[in-house]
Amino acid sequence: MGSPAPRSRIEEYISRSENDTLRIARSFAQRLRPGDVIAFYGELGAGKTEFVKGICQYFQVEELVSSPTFTIINQYVGSFPDGEHVVLYHVDLYRVKSPQDLAEIGFGECMATPDSIKMVEWSENADNYLATVPHYTVSIEFSPESETARIIRIAHVQPVEVF
Repeated sequence: MGSPAPRSRIEEYISRSENDTLRIARSFAQRLRPGDVIAFYGELGAGKTEFVKGICQYFQVEELVSSPTFTIINQYVGSFPDGEHVVLYHVDLYRVKSPQDLAEIGFGECMATPDSIKMVEWSENADNYLATVPHYTVSIEFSPESETARIIRIAHVQPVEVF
């Protein structure tokens, strides 16, 4: 009998303000590399887009970062601290309801681009696809501590190979 599958270590942070969320996101962004996918989970208003803004701050994105609820995919150009350029895709799947919708917007093609970082809000609408690729998850929950506090959990997920 083989060894049990490795478990992801879950990092947990408490954000007490938008500035905390931005700071946590900038710190997280330091580990990102082209090809990475980040799947965001959380209720409406939890802070997913704010976290994306923090990642974009780290990569010195100059454009206005906003949720692409109606455009579905925004593309930003940023830079690593060493000046190397990177493309970031910000995908909002709130309005996507089926695998056919995912195909129509070119989700698979976007996720397959090896030279970009992909950030996916409402990623539960693409869980079947995401189950097949390594990715980070960022889950943001409202904290009972206060109206502005959030619990942020980050994990790196490796797909399970089935033989």
